[in-house]
Amino acid sequence: MEKGRILTNPAPSTPPMERKPMGFSTKAIHAGIEADPTTGSLMTPIHLTSTFLQEELGKDKGYVYSRVANPTRTVLEKNIAALENGKHGMAFASGMAAEAAVFHLLKAGDHVVVSRNVYGGTYRLARLVLEDFGLKFDFVDTTEIQSVKESIRPTTRLMFIETPTNPTMEITDLRAIAKLAKSRKVLTAVDNTFATPYLQNPLDLGIDIVLHSATKYLNGHSDMLGGLVVVNDAKIAERLRFIQKSVGGIMSPFEAWMCIRGIKTLAVRMARHDANAIEVAAFLNTHRKIKKVHYPGLVGHPQHWLARKQMRGFGGIISFDLGSLDKAKKFLKSVRLCALAESLGGVESLISHPATMTHASVPPEERQRIGVTDGLVRISVGIEDLDDIIDDLKQALATT
Repeated sequence: MEKGRILTNPAPSTPPMERKPMGFSTKAIHAGIEADPTTGSLMTPIHLTSTFLQEELGKDKGYVYSRVANPTRTVLEKNIAALENGKHGMAFASGMAAEAAVFHLLKAGDHVVVSRNVYGGTYRLARLVLEDFGLKFDFVDTTEIQSVKESIRPTTRLMFIETPTNPTMEITDLRAIAKLAKSRKVLTAVDNTFATPYLQNPLDLGIDIVLHSATKYLNGHSDMLGGLVVVNDAKIAERLRFIQKSVGGIMSPFEAWMCIRGIKTLAVRMARHDANAIEVAAFLNTHRKIKKVHYPGLVGHPQHWLARKQMRGFGGIISFDLGSLDKAKKFLKSVRLCALAESLGGVESLISHPATMTHASVPPEERQRIGVTDGLVRISVGIEDLDDIIDDLKQALATT
């Protein structure tokens, strides 16, 4: 042995540590988002360009035309895919444009099973637009699996589920729907707008396609329009991107940037929406002037325990029945803090009358059948101080 030299055994090789998955709040802020390589800007740049320089024929930097793809939109698409635990995200000009793209997966003669109590715009798109192109729709109670089974035809190609539903907050068992659909080789799509990926991840429950109106909670500030779709299947993603390019209902770079910024605070906002809403629902549920309250966080809700099982909270939307159109009008005229307006999911409390606003395109007899009565009011509970929201509702109820 050489003098002064110490011989040691080589250090045993150790496998690299597995990276722990990011938590939701961290993903909301960082997933798909990197500092700009040119300037170091931490915020995603807004790429306001219609076209991109190509170095030579067939050689580009991954972008050629903004209808096909845009760097700002790409960041949002990667971000929402991560939040939904999915592989492929696509951003559209509105929630309805996103829905239309999903329905474009079908062809004339195909049949779709739809939750009976969906957003009125979905009903309008199905009945007044798509049926003219040969698609067939049945609106059924998807909270009852037997009803869904009985509605399936040999031509059924898609189950379109909204849960919680707008506005009566019905909850559908997504695992059961996914299992049934797979046994019949039927695609499934879920509108996850009300729950957001903070409270519910349909892809994890076996659903094929998840949609959002990004206008609502994802943006959260009532200042942009957008729609998002997330899937795991590469073939479905390829077809949706082809539809996105061909039809052209894409989200603009500026809207995409607004949504990226909004999503960064999604976790803290949703926690506050959820906390405020459960207290508002409890207050409304004991008020003598209210006939019925629809909120899955209440033990009396028919699918309360299912909501506890498949969601991580109950969300910020409540609907309640005042008994008549006249009482609803008086109440809505008297609110001061809560804004009478279309839409939902903003930081401010928004209140609406579904029968004459969001669901006006649904025939009156159909509205009655699904519980959208003339006395029904929907509130999107904001993140204001809880006492101020309840005080506003108290004083407005006093006028009915």
